[in-house]
Amino acid sequence: MYIDHINIAAPFELLEQVRDFYCTVLDLKDGTRPQFSRRGFWLYSGEKPLVHLTERAGRQAAERAGCLDHVAFRASGLEAMKARLASAGVEYRSGFIAEFNMTQLFFKDPAGTGLEVNFPDEH
Repeated sequence: MYIDHINIAAPFELLEQVRDFYCTVLDLKDGTRPQFSRRGFWLYSGEKPLVHLTERAGRQAAERAGCLDHVAFRASGLEAMKARLASAGVEYRSGFIAEFNMTQLFFKDPAGTGLEVNFPDEH
């Protein structure tokens, strides 16, 4: 089993900001999406639609409060990611896990979703 995708549901104007953020900062590509009753976007990493964005009227909390803290991605190109974050004015914190030889960056998207990007063998 593995995580197929994440879905962020928000008003359309915010989704446009979130789409631009993920495409600029995480280098995802806006791609093909089936025709659904609500507007949205599918953002791809290679051939995989990794992030789904779905229109939701109003900026409401999920029906049930949950405990999801963040979503994590594995990537390469640590310095390029730092440069994209700086260029976009995104504040982040970093960490290093010596046991895995992995650098981590933590930040939030415009909808407030916590993001972690892991860079194995880069520091």
